[in-house]
Amino acid sequence: MASHFQLFLTSLLVLLFHISPSSSLTCTSQTFSANTHFTNCTDLPSLKSFLHWTFDPTKSTLSVAFISSPASPDGWIAWGINPAAPAMVGTQSLIAFKNPKDTMVVKTYNLTSYKSITETNKLLYNVMDLKAESSDGVMKIFAKLELPENTTTVNQVWQVGSAVKDGMPVVHKFDPENLKSKATLDLTTSAANASSSASSNSSGQSGKETGGSSRIVETETTAFAFLLFLGIVLLQL
Repeated sequence: MASHFQLFLTSLLVLLFHISPSSSLTCTSQTFSANTHFTNCTDLPSLKSFLHWTFDPTKSTLSVAFISSPASPDGWIAWGINPAAPAMVGTQSLIAFKNPKDTMVVKTYNLTSYKSITETNKLLYNVMDLKAESSDGVMKIFAKLELPENTTTVNQVWQVGSAVKDGMPVVHKFDPENLKSKATLDLTTSAANASSSASSNSSGQSGKETGGSSRIVETETTAFAFLLFLGIVLLQL
C-alpha cells in the first residue's frame, strides 16, 4: 500500500508543478476586483507583462488593464500608445508608481526622447477612469482611452523601471527585454470577441472574464478530482 500511496503523491506533485505555475504566468488566470471584466487579454512578449482590454467600436473607446512588476520595489511600470509607430519616442504614456506616502499614483506623460519624459495633463487621447493598484510586487494600471473614429489597430508600448526620483520615473534599462517592449494591438479582435460573447449570453451561457480563465480553472478542477479519486482507490488496495 505504501508504494501505491507514494505513486499518488508523486502524481499530485507533478500536477501542481505542471499546471499551477504555468497558469499563473498567463493573463487568462488573472482576475480583478469590483466586477471589472475585459473582453480580451494578451500575454505581452517581453518584461513578463500582460494587457487586458475591451474595445467599443461604437464609441471608439479602449478600456485597458496593464499588469507588470517594476524592476525593483521602488520602481514603476508604464503602458501607452504611439500614434506614429511602434516606438518609445512619441508614446502617449501612463506611468504608475508609489508616492512618498507609499500609495499608488498614475500620471500621463508624453515621451519626447529616450532620456527624458514630460508630464502632461493632456495627451493626444482623452484618458478617463485612470487609476493604479499594487499588491504582492505587481502593479496594475487601469484606464479608458478615447481613440479616433475608425481606429482598428494601435501601436502599444510598455516598460518597467527601477526607481523614481523627486516624483519622476528614472530612465529604464536598455536590455533586450526593454527594447522589445512594443507591439501592434489589433482592436478588431475585441469587437469579434464581444459579438461572440453577446451571442453566448443570449443562449444562456454566462460570460467569462478575459475569455479563457474559466477553462483553466475547470481543467485544474477536473485533474485534481481525478487524482483524489485515484488516491482513494489506491489507499483501499
